[in-house]
Amino acid sequence: MKSDFVTAISQLCSEKGVTREAVMHAIEAALVSAYKRNFAPTGQNVTAKIDPATGSVRIFVEKQVVERDGDAVDKIPLDVARRIRPDVQLGEFLAVEATPPNFGRIAAQTAKQVILQRLRDEERRMVFEEYHEREGELLHGVVQRIENRNVFIDLGKAEGIMAPSDQVPTERYYPGQRLRVYLVEVHDTHKGPQIIVSRNHKMMLRRLFEQEVPEIFNGTVEIKAIAREAGARSKVAVAARQEGIDPVGSCVGMRGVRIQNIVNELGGEKIDVVQWSPDPATFVANALSPAQVISVEISEDEKTATVIVPERQLSLAIGKEGQNARLAAKLTGWRIDIKAAGAEPVAQQVGEKATSE
Repeated sequence: MKSDFVTAISQLCSEKGVTREAVMHAIEAALVSAYKRNFAPTGQNVTAKIDPATGSVRIFVEKQVVERDGDAVDKIPLDVARRIRPDVQLGEFLAVEATPPNFGRIAAQTAKQVILQRLRDEERRMVFEEYHEREGELLHGVVQRIENRNVFIDLGKAEGIMAPSDQVPTERYYPGQRLRVYLVEVHDTHKGPQIIVSRNHKMMLRRLFEQEVPEIFNGTVEIKAIAREAGARSKVAVAARQEGIDPVGSCVGMRGVRIQNIVNELGGEKIDVVQWSPDPATFVANALSPAQVISVEISEDEKTATVIVPERQLSLAIGKEGQNARLAAKLTGWRIDIKAAGAEPVAQQVGEKATSE
């Protein structure tokens, strides 16, 4: 190994995007493996050192200093040891150079696969760390292929997997399609990082609002809760954290341009932005938008809200297949009973506790 060895290492680091130290450690470990396989008896403690300037390799074997060694390969006589290190004492361990004359050729042949494997491991580790830090972000990707209903997406340095449960039922995916996806989580597996992405996660909706609405990004408007049925309809409850700001108007934007950008990204999914209120009755009434509400009666014990709406607004309040009432229940965390003025309850939805995003 000559000085061009160091140049080759630097080039390898640049191509693979790994650190020089990691490559050097991988090569040293490979050289130790090669030496043990060809020269060292079992059980010897062997280390390899590479000169970072010249690339020359030296192998060291640890031996214990004794009065006289006999035939033991892991022992060294005191008089010989003191030629290497004058202050060494009996019983101490000393690193003794044991580089074979033809070691360079054998090491290169034996260590090649080990070095490549270490480099692959280092690349996987770097990819895992990069995407692990980006959990919860939106990523741009291109659909590579579809296998067993799983969509594999090229994210640049890695491949994301979107399982059927993370897909939007109304969307159709095809190779070459450009998508924005939400990075749910990253698993470190023996085959490399497994990156789980989603299009139907409600946090994707939150990230889109943060990108399109500056007031949400800077914190003057807060998203309090989200209820989403991906591909069909969503409800988002917002509140202003600063006086004089209209939270709903900020999200909708001038002539609805902000909300329309989000709707377009989600393939036409309808989005209702409603005003959050600390008063449960007011919040439930707002959540049933666009239906008009006459009154809301709250039962704290049963966690139920009885809502009275005009008769002509009844079907609008319930929504198609109960969707509007169901989303309102999820958004508010209240069970909602809806009835027309002067009539018995005709719709009942069990709410799911909404979580602040």
